[in-house]
Amino acid sequence: MYASVLFFITVSCVCSTAHGLSSDRSFTIDYKNNCFLKDGKPFQYVSGSIHYSRIPRFYWKDRLLKMYIAGLDAIQIYVPWNFHETVEGIHNFTGDRDLEHFLDLANQTGLLVILRPGPYICAEWEMGGLPAWLLQRNNIRLRSADTDYLQAVTNWFAVLLPKMTPWLYVNGGNIISVQVENEYGSYYACDYNYLRHLRTLLRVYLGKDTVLFTTDGNTDKEMRCGTLEGLYATVDFGTGDNITEAFNRQRQFEPQGPLVNSEYYTGWLDHWGDEHAAVDTQKVSRGLAEMLSMGANVNMYMFEGGTNFGYWNGADHDTRFRPVVTSYDYDAPLSEAGDPTDKLLAIRDVIKTFKAIPLGPMPPATRKFAYGIVTLRKVGNISSLLETLSVGPVPSKYPLTFEDLKQFYGYVLYQTTLPRDLTEPTPLISPLNGVRDRAYVSVNGVFQGLLARDTVLAMNVTGRQGDIMDILVENMGRVNFGSHINDYKGLISNLILGQDVLTDWKMYPLDIDGAIVAGWPHSVRLHDQTNGPSNGPTFYMGTLQPSGVAWDTFLKLNEWTKGQVWINGVNLGRYWPARGPQQTLYVPGPLLSTTLPNNITVLELEGAPVHLRVLFMDRPLLKAAADKS
Repeated sequence: MYASVLFFITVSCVCSTAHGLSSDRSFTIDYKNNCFLKDGKPFQYVSGSIHYSRIPRFYWKDRLLKMYIAGLDAIQIYVPWNFHETVEGIHNFTGDRDLEHFLDLANQTGLLVILRPGPYICAEWEMGGLPAWLLQRNNIRLRSADTDYLQAVTNWFAVLLPKMTPWLYVNGGNIISVQVENEYGSYYACDYNYLRHLRTLLRVYLGKDTVLFTTDGNTDKEMRCGTLEGLYATVDFGTGDNITEAFNRQRQFEPQGPLVNSEYYTGWLDHWGDEHAAVDTQKVSRGLAEMLSMGANVNMYMFEGGTNFGYWNGADHDTRFRPVVTSYDYDAPLSEAGDPTDKLLAIRDVIKTFKAIPLGPMPPATRKFAYGIVTLRKVGNISSLLETLSVGPVPSKYPLTFEDLKQFYGYVLYQTTLPRDLTEPTPLISPLNGVRDRAYVSVNGVFQGLLARDTVLAMNVTGRQGDIMDILVENMGRVNFGSHINDYKGLISNLILGQDVLTDWKMYPLDIDGAIVAGWPHSVRLHDQTNGPSNGPTFYMGTLQPSGVAWDTFLKLNEWTKGQVWINGVNLGRYWPARGPQQTLYVPGPLLSTTLPNNITVLELEGAPVHLRVLFMDRPLLKAAADKS
């Protein structure tokens, strides 16, 4: 059955692709002269990475124009599968997900495109771009020739790749090359049959002449497991690597053809609890100049990072789970808000010594505004709002995972009762480290503490037999790199209270985003009239009055602990100033109204300050001292 379906796709796709061929446009590899050929002429590109999924659609044109004026020939983009197919079988390419509109804007601007369709992308993005619903397949082996995984990938590429075909350079578009998988050599599986399957799919949809390539880290093992015959092997490395040695390693796998650094790191990511990452501007510009002088093709990762809005941040897991912060500023040449930096100007100076760049000044930074202080008021603790936030409980003797509940992101409230009187503090334990990722524990509405993956596996509880225990579990973002990407969320194993295994659970999947988009809590009369903050998961609301301008701003939650923020129904992402380093959330100006009150909703998970104030500033704070406790 599978073979017949693939054969049908093959025949229909080859016919449709051939129909659009343009004989006077070509992008190929000249192995004899170690270069790319564009329309038959030698071509060396300077490129920069930009993630459309991390930038509001309103600003796409602004960012692309700045990249073009900086002297770039091309942009490199990932396609996050889970961004477009969050729910299995339902595909979204509209609004901020309108990939073809983004490609069109790049084309109008004069930028070529290096496409990285995955299906895995890493990118410090939730689960590396793989949709969490894949984890509903028992024992699925991701990024391998596992039958269930391959079928899902085949189905996805059958939707995505036909949309990309008209945008191939040979068909009059701007896509010059397409990456197969992503740094596959760093993954434990080393499954060549999987790479062969992807190669076949891409050839079927994109044609035999499209330049397909791989990107891998600067080690023999990574290059060996990540490369495959028929896919051009490229390398990635940063300012700390020896450039000659790195390209010599590429030459071991590609003796002839262009030198390519597909990810030259201009900065780096931040995890909660890290110091803010920075890479020296002079080192970046010197390395770029050296590579260009060698005739190498370079893509700078990132050129603009953007923001992990909503729940889209990823996480690493080496010795412990380390989630990525909301800002993906990356210390890139364009800041999180798209502003040119000294690093961009230094890079532009390097590029113009090797090629002509567009005339004219760099477009200015977007306008910023300090809207000032807003005082919020309490809506209620999360346990009192279940009728609004959930369609009802799912009963089970033992806890179910987020994936079992089809609640792939955000929060689930787990509820049970105390099995006996606990007059003395009694340990609530996650013996198998089964909290993924943070659990906020209340008894009869009174917050008692939290459990956290890898770091806090026990806490004390008191109460009476029959008291209701609510445990709000937060998914902090799935692991996006390495062998832990099968990252199930929720309570993935039993909790023990004293000597008792807790059973008879009710689980409430929370559609917080849906309720807020529909107007809650601003559209209803408040029932909680008590003054002051509460400990534990609690909602707060307020309004930013219109000021006549809708400019970018940055939200600072001074003395708030940890939580999530929405403005006018848009999920800005997570805040955690106590952990750092990020202290402000980026608020794009187009989200704000110039004439109507702007609705602010905050879910504070641990404890709000007495003053309940938030501050809108005209600049970001990303470098505050980190608290690693």
